[in-house]
Amino acid sequence: MNLATAIPALGYALGAGIATGMGGLLVLLFRRTDTRVLSTMLGFSAGVMIYVSFIEIFPEAEAILRNAHGEQRGKILTVLSFFFGIVLIALIDELVPEPGNPPVSQRTRDRGSPESATVSGRLYKTGIFTALAVTIHNFPEGIAAFISGVKDPLLGLSIALAIAIHNIPEGISIAMPVYYATGSRRKAFWMSLLSGLSEPLGAILAMLVLGPLISDTLFGMVFSAVAGIMIYISMDELLPTAREYGEHYLTILGFVFGMGVMAAGVLLLFHG
Repeated sequence: MNLATAIPALGYALGAGIATGMGGLLVLLFRRTDTRVLSTMLGFSAGVMIYVSFIEIFPEAEAILRNAHGEQRGKILTVLSFFFGIVLIALIDELVPEPGNPPVSQRTRDRGSPESATVSGRLYKTGIFTALAVTIHNFPEGIAAFISGVKDPLLGLSIALAIAIHNIPEGISIAMPVYYATGSRRKAFWMSLLSGLSEPLGAILAMLVLGPLISDTLFGMVFSAVAGIMIYISMDELLPTAREYGEHYLTILGFVFGMGVMAAGVLLLFHG
């Protein structure tokens, strides 16, 4: 492999991964004074993950698998991988013990209290699960950005920019519940950044180890499984928690806004 093309391709993947940490950095702008902000941002996170899963990741996985295995078998593999992701994260959810801290709604409904969302174990678990999903999601994206950059530097740059736009709100999705659960901006930022660094890790692995082992089938199945994981987390963790910490309309507002941000980013990048 030509080092002159490999190094820029690694840079693309690194930049896209750091964008996740940039999203986490935005959490520093929020003040923990009102749980309605938390409710809106959790809805935003769910909107991001559901939009990405159904509008982008799942169709991309299906297209890859249909090209590799034909129309019917490709669709079957896509659906099976999607539900495998749901079953996998559901099993992990079942095995992880429930936090001992009661939710905020059981402790206080004082929305002005700065202590209203500092020690919620459920929120912390939500942040951990979101980080897990984004980490798994970013790993094959790093491989894709690297391989594309090696084959065509301009294409690789375009893909890396698209991934970076996606990763900023994903970083918010990770950092926001962690920040509200722990009160630590530093922990929220580092968790989002470390999740994003799985992207250059995937690129390094692609360069040093995987090589011919990387296949369209592997990409397609992983992407589809990640879509299932993100849908489960959104429906089981993000949206119920958002409803618990604020009003219904704030959750929906955040949800729609999250989808809109992702859609606008893609439109501006590819059709602007």
